[in-house]
Amino acid sequence: NLFNPAMVGYVVLLISFPVQMTNWMPPIALLNEPPTLSDSFSLIFSGITSDGFSLSQLTSSIDAVSSATPLDSVKTGIKAGAASLSEISRSPIFADILPLGARESLEGIGWTQVNIAFLVGGIFLIWKKIIHWQIPVAFLTALFAMSAFNYFYSPFGTNPFFQLVSGAAMFGAFFIATDPVSAPVTPRGKWIFGLLAGVLVGIIRFYGNYPDGVAFAVLLANICVPLIDQYTRPRVTGYGLKGGH
Repeated sequence: NLFNPAMVGYVVLLISFPVQMTNWMPPIALLNEPPTLSDSFSLIFSGITSDGFSLSQLTSSIDAVSSATPLDSVKTGIKAGAASLSEISRSPIFADILPLGARESLEGIGWTQVNIAFLVGGIFLIWKKIIHWQIPVAFLTALFAMSAFNYFYSPFGTNPFFQLVSGAAMFGAFFIATDPVSAPVTPRGKWIFGLLAGVLVGIIRFYGNYPDGVAFAVLLANICVPLIDQYTRPRVTGYGLKGGH
């Protein structure tokens, strides 16, 4: 298969059902009438529960809200006209977790810890030689470089480490982009593929409409894999030299 199957499925759902894929239920602990599993299906497909309650009715008594992701909170805050990152960081989804220096408050509770866990798992896969190290290193290096550029030249640029521990960065680098079927087969090709995917994630995050962009970046990079393999094939010993073989 040319494309990563998991990313194809996710992107198809995201494009086909954008509202359903980007709406988030509030915590059950805050609901007076917690929906059951059947109520959840009914809300998704008909807009009301089996008891006739709409989502707005279920959430009418809530005095707190949950948000999708830290990346989405930043992008939404910028689009809403926030004066600075300090204003965006007041959201309860952010907290000081890692000592990242300036703008350190933009760290997503839960998301940071999950991405660190993905990093540990990815290092374990490399150590066990289940995946190659070139793609994750190139992917994260490119994303870090794009984030550093945006950090220094944009008033709303977040800390580069925030970009690495938010969204699907670590998961994409170690568990998605390294798919052996849809990724290049040569070491040099893996470097090019990882750099391309990391740059595309940065472009989508900073200049696109979607807050994350890992799925789209991997699919776009997958398109280039046949070309990358074509031009990074190692030369067979004794062939390709001047004067024949």
